[in-house]
Amino acid sequence: MYRNDGFRELNRQESLQRLANAPVGRIVHTRDALPAVLPVNFILEESGAVLLRTSASSELVRAVDGAVVAFEADEVDAVTHSGWSVVVTGLASVVTDPGEHEQLVRTGPRSWVPWPVEVFVRIAPDLVSGRELVGGRTLYGLDQLDPPS
Repeated sequence: MYRNDGFRELNRQESLQRLANAPVGRIVHTRDALPAVLPVNFILEESGAVLLRTSASSELVRAVDGAVVAFEADEVDAVTHSGWSVVVTGLASVVTDPGEHEQLVRTGPRSWVPWPVEVFVRIAPDLVSGRELVGGRTLYGLDQLDPPS
């Protein structure tokens, strides 16, 4: 967060509550030494970890397993100039325990594009940050919807 940038910082609990209700987020990882962003559906575990389900042979799995990644979700209302954004940063790892995998097949996120062999990727919530802008107003009390005089 940047101090005095006009946004209200969300604490960890507020951030995770917002994230829990978001249907889609974006995983940010490194591909060929460059940042790559991929939209994904997910669920948020009780611990705050982000859980994805994807093809075992996907490029994503090869790129993120054992790597530190960021995961971002947001909600924006362009009419009222309000919204929020939450970022979880942490180590991504493929769930390898067979028992846990079988349980997640029943209770975990559903893939929007099912694959013959799927894996679950968990992103540890090592850093959680969030911010919001409510109704187009800044911390300075200025209304952003009115043009300057």
